[in-house]
Amino acid sequence: MCQYPRADGFMPAGTYDRPMTADRAGVVVVGAGIAGVACATELARAGIPVEVRERARVTGGRMASKRFDGRPADLGAAYFTVDDPDFAAVVADWQAAGLAREWTDSLVAYGPRGREQVRGPVRWAAPRGLRSLVEHLAEGLPVTHDRLVMTVEPGPRVDGRAAEAVVLAMPGPQAALLLDPALAEATRAVAAQRWVSTLSAVLHFPARRWPDFRGAFVNDHPVLSLVCDDGDRRGDGAPVLVAHTTPQFAAGHLLQPTGARPEIEQAVRDLLGLSEPAATTHVHRWTYARPTMVGEGGTYHLDDDGIGLAGDAFGRPRVQSAWRSGHDLGRALAARLAGV
Repeated sequence: MCQYPRADGFMPAGTYDRPMTADRAGVVVVGAGIAGVACATELARAGIPVEVRERARVTGGRMASKRFDGRPADLGAAYFTVDDPDFAAVVADWQAAGLAREWTDSLVAYGPRGREQVRGPVRWAAPRGLRSLVEHLAEGLPVTHDRLVMTVEPGPRVDGRAAEAVVLAMPGPQAALLLDPALAEATRAVAAQRWVSTLSAVLHFPARRWPDFRGAFVNDHPVLSLVCDDGDRRGDGAPVLVAHTTPQFAAGHLLQPTGARPEIEQAVRDLLGLSEPAATTHVHRWTYARPTMVGEGGTYHLDDDGIGLAGDAFGRPRVQSAWRSGHDLGRALAARLAGV
């Protein structure tokens, strides 16, 4: 019997009593972003043996944060919103731990009519970076970093080792590289997904000299789609902006993203009327930044071959959608494996 500690809440009525061995794993979750971690959390709560494999050095996925001179800046998701009661409970835990805070319900938009104030749902931010939220959720889970998975074959088998099930918590085009074509249902599901790219740039300025704003949607612009005041978002007042480019601009710079640095910086300075150049600018490439189309309904994919797919491609491109996808898939897998 698996000896993972069980939390209050969901618990399948059945029992899972097949121990992991050198030749056979429990459930292998590939990808330690929020979808993969949410899935593994539900499996562990249900007493299902699970292991998470992440090719990067850290947990977080597209909720990525990178430190510059000891200070984190969010390179991936800019913020998150909450309207799901179950996700709200997770956010409440983050807030109680001092990891998440309400940021703003008011941003600006730059477009044909100039600069306008726009209101919407409350956006949440993380003082220590959004990655800290995924790390908090992953506490106690068996996550192996720097672990590149090469093949997922019928059985299912992960790099030749049998598993009870395999979850691919990543963009469809990346999952497609791992799947044996004989896994027809999962292959069709990932082939139906469509993704767009972006570049994100972290711009450190000598001082805060831009107009008062927290974040700005940039419409009909050849370079920019979103600019956030990271000092306001983080709450430390640092003179740092984070800009996200349009998919069209990113597509022309995926092979050499650092070459886009001058154009991005100039676009930000022109937009905000900044005469002073940035002291440093770091550019990060997201080849698969945001899903634009999925091929099936529901919040996840789970087939008879034992292959699960999770992520924000199964809903709106939101942090909450990715969490919900992994959470629901974890529960469905736990019920199946416990014989419920």
